[in-house]
Amino acid sequence: MKRDSLVRLPEALTRPRGDAGDARYLLGVDGGATKTLAAVLDMDAGQLHVGHGGPSNQDAVGATAAVRALLEAADEAIAEAGISTERLAAAVLAIAGTDTEAIERNVRAIRTEDWLVVNDVVAAWASATAAGPGLAVIAGTGSNVFGVGPHDVPWRAGGWGHLLGDEGSGYWLGIHSIKAALDDREASGPETALSERAPAFFGLETVEQLAQHVYSKPLTKGEIAALAVETARLAQAGDAVARELYVRGARELGRQIGAVIEQTRLEGAFPVGLIGGAFKAGPVFIEPLTRATHERAREASVARVELQPVGGSLLLAARACGRAETLRPAELARLIDEALARKPL
Repeated sequence: MKRDSLVRLPEALTRPRGDAGDARYLLGVDGGATKTLAAVLDMDAGQLHVGHGGPSNQDAVGATAAVRALLEAADEAIAEAGISTERLAAAVLAIAGTDTEAIERNVRAIRTEDWLVVNDVVAAWASATAAGPGLAVIAGTGSNVFGVGPHDVPWRAGGWGHLLGDEGSGYWLGIHSIKAALDDREASGPETALSERAPAFFGLETVEQLAQHVYSKPLTKGEIAALAVETARLAQAGDAVARELYVRGARELGRQIGAVIEQTRLEGAFPVGLIGGAFKAGPVFIEPLTRATHERAREASVARVELQPVGGSLLLAARACGRAETLRPAELARLIDEALARKPL
């Protein structure tokens, strides 16, 4: 079977143009299923302005609505910065969804500027690695792993959705928590407090009611993923079954991490950034995932990412215009947090 990357990097990111000269403004956009956030950064003055838009996941709202939300957020951030689009040194729009090329065509039909459109996992990787060699492990409602090697070879593993994958994600943890409760009830698995806490989480009294509830309502992916918060509490309190779920999730993500490391030819010391709500479980998840990573890359550094994905888009924009060394992720994170405090989502 032919194996090539499921996610590609635009040529502008692998062969960035020379220094941007007098142009000092960057635009970064992070588009998601519920909202869109844009940021304009003045690289020289260290000032950042944000803009907001509606959902821009094309798979959920369609390409036309997605582009409208992306440009709405971008225009608001540009207006807040008090500049015109001509003063942008580079712009990167990161979007959730499957067909980034369709979005790029629609953006170019409206805007003549050379704005780059990338999959949102690329921005997540940039926020995890400062747009350098390394990888991002994303575990929110869904999950995937994406990395780029020293020769700009990208690779993604996972990301196939809740029916075919999403290992280690909030949904995966939630559905396996329900299964563990059912196993306890029928004595085909070990005893666990999940058999009481999982039904109670949904306002029910018994596991039997929970099983009926899953099919009759039916529960959404987000509702099932929310149960992972309760699973985390039990794991932290020492419930052996809940803890084992996190170990299993880490093992599955470790397998995907290994594939990305191998295909991108990462070696030696490189960052592995953890992104997403599932990692709020803390050591019960992060420690086994770190062990799984070190089995494949002993010198890799594993840590949660503090920089928001829109910061990753700005780092990509800096890379595209030859100013990658200008931005410090920690400072960028501070500027974004301050801007959002002034103008919250």
